[in-house]
Amino acid sequence: CFNLTMEKFDWKRTIRINILLLKLVGLWPKGDEAYGRNFYTFYTFLSVVIFQIGHVFFQTVNLFLIANDLEAVTGTIFILLTDMGAFIKTYCLVKNMKMLKQLMITLNSDLFQPKNLEQRNLVQKSLNFWTIVVSIFWFCAFGCLFFWCSFPVFDKTVKEYRLPFLAWYPYNSKQSPQYELTYLYQAAAIIFTSMANVNTDTLIAALNVYIGAQFDILCDDLRNFNKGGKSSSEEVNQTLKNCIHHHREILKFAGCTNEFCNWLIFVQFFVGGISVGLTMFQLTVVVPFSSEFFSHVYYSTAVSVEAFMYCWFGNEIEIKSSKLPYAVFESDWIGLSPEIKKNVIIFVLRVQKSVRISALGLFYLSLETFVKVSTDHVFLEEIDNVLFVLDISN
Repeated sequence: CFNLTMEKFDWKRTIRINILLLKLVGLWPKGDEAYGRNFYTFYTFLSVVIFQIGHVFFQTVNLFLIANDLEAVTGTIFILLTDMGAFIKTYCLVKNMKMLKQLMITLNSDLFQPKNLEQRNLVQKSLNFWTIVVSIFWFCAFGCLFFWCSFPVFDKTVKEYRLPFLAWYPYNSKQSPQYELTYLYQAAAIIFTSMANVNTDTLIAALNVYIGAQFDILCDDLRNFNKGGKSSSEEVNQTLKNCIHHHREILKFAGCTNEFCNWLIFVQFFVGGISVGLTMFQLTVVVPFSSEFFSHVYYSTAVSVEAFMYCWFGNEIEIKSSKLPYAVFESDWIGLSPEIKKNVIIFVLRVQKSVRISALGLFYLSLETFVKVSTDHVFLEEIDNVLFVLDISN
């Protein structure tokens, strides 16, 4: 059982910044509560309507007004798709908040706690790598945000009353003070959307890390459930039953996590694939090494890191869960009683199939999927180059 002399491991500590930022944008109710009839829910509704739905609406209307301008359409649609994808993620997050909070409660239960220093080190190693990947993702996202919000200033197009994003408004945004206020609104909207989008993605990645870490803990328990062969048969059998129970709870946790992020993963890969292709096209028409050019570079890099983050940690779950049968055979099982050996064999047969995280059952999160997505990006880039040549010829 869990060593009571050890301080309880706080799984939320790693994602405390994510939780704080989600609270700021209205996407994380306090404590273990879901949304209810209170001021925070009203704040969430108001924020989403103003900064997400409003921003998407004004860009969508403008898209129909510029339908004949290929460059302007491609310059708008990849951002619009990103904003729409972020809104869908926000909707799924709010809708499944009760499930997510229950996952957090389960995670902090005694069953999911590391039982010794070695297991803590195993867990911390995975969490440290998550921190590194997330830091790179945040760097790319902040770079993209900075150039998106400031390229009219750097390009000196503010004198022409150019906004960061092409959008229609029911007033003249080409004069002061409407222009300045609209500029601030667009900057606030894209910052809000990015915070919701990035923190949702990193939260899902953290849940996948937690699942992988639980398999690390379970593998260590299985290697040592009959350590030295000194325990009585009753104690060994009870320890094995605890491992089996832990495995069942991990499967439940993984199933709920997959249910929570099914649509989120699908939306991310669908929107990300199209957006990167359109971004590559934009790189062929904007001024090289301008602030707008760098915004596209940061954006495409951020989407690639985002896809890698999903696929890597999803792949880790598959790899770590596949190690369970080997962990059993690494234990001192030879001297066990026939009854316990029978239970061990049944358990090994049960864990032969590794756990895989999927997007609506259409594809699995793995490094193979990431390679395919990267290849598709190259293919989309080639299509964009052809479209650019055709546009010039016309």
